[in-house]
Amino acid sequence: MSREKKITFNDIAKYTGFSKTTISRYFNNPDSLTVENQEIIAKALTDLNYKENKVGRILANGRTEFIGVIIPNLTNHYYSEMLNRILLTYEQFGYKFLVFIGNENEVSERQYIQELLAYNIEGLIIMSFTIPSKELAELGIPVVTIEREDRYVCSVNTDNYMGGVQATSLLAKLGCDILLHINTPTSPDIPAYGRIKGFLDICEEKQLNHRIIYKELGNTYELMQKNLSDIIDELAEAYPSQKKGIFISSDTHANIFLNLLIKKYGTLPDDYLIVGFDDSPIAREAVIPISTVGQQIDRIAYEAVSLLVDQMNERKKRRPVPLTEPIHKVVTPILMRRGTTEKDFHLSL
Repeated sequence: MSREKKITFNDIAKYTGFSKTTISRYFNNPDSLTVENQEIIAKALTDLNYKENKVGRILANGRTEFIGVIIPNLTNHYYSEMLNRILLTYEQFGYKFLVFIGNENEVSERQYIQELLAYNIEGLIIMSFTIPSKELAELGIPVVTIEREDRYVCSVNTDNYMGGVQATSLLAKLGCDILLHINTPTSPDIPAYGRIKGFLDICEEKQLNHRIIYKELGNTYELMQKNLSDIIDELAEAYPSQKKGIFISSDTHANIFLNLLIKKYGTLPDDYLIVGFDDSPIAREAVIPISTVGQQIDRIAYEAVSLLVDQMNERKKRRPVPLTEPIHKVVTPILMRRGTTEKDFHLSL
């Protein structure tokens, strides 16, 4: 089988009648050409069945088409699903991704960022919490964050306050005697604090009996299981005959909480109603499907990459116009009612 002839810039120049310099500008600085000339060259590439030499292009213009991603962990199913959705945007935008897991280690994450910069990434998506946005803004590349402090950089977040209102209102309508929100200690600077604020506002507005349980739940399954088991024991002792509406900060924690209840009682007790947050696959696939506040993870991932690509494309223009202030996009959550708030759903083991 004969090897297909490799098409060069010289071949394209001869076919179009343009100089090799003009062809090079099409690839490296298309904004410098007229739209008509861009269309002529684009048609020639199709006619000649041109296959781009990615390595050569990187060496020529230094643009790698790589985006860096740093996530806190893969234990939380929200992060793993968000990463999955980000990677799938390659089909729309054509950018590849270099991914590091920060494990909430500030020193490691700074090292990872330097490693990514050494690979000449064109932009960065950050989901971890450790490095202040002011420091991220000084990296010299476009940055978009998801669900973390974002004062100095662009971001895409869920409307966490609305999600907290939705979850709390559902539990209130179901006639719970006590509403409880389980969460890790959360700074008001972080978008997820809106879940706490939404919970508190509804409880105070409706004068509902309520309590927030702040606890570091850990970043491994074993730690989460231990800490949530302690909370279940505490609730059983403190509210033995009361109908408990549990709003938990993530579907990962809600699923572990549900499994512990079933392990302890052989079923989901009638006096427990549970709402999680995320709508990650684990909520739908749980032994009893978990009611949750859906973050529209697919849309957040798309919007984050799209916002980053817009900034990267702007930087490639001859006269780029920098942002005067960060762009913050907010995605509306959707309440998903499932088995953990439907009391005709019984399971016995």
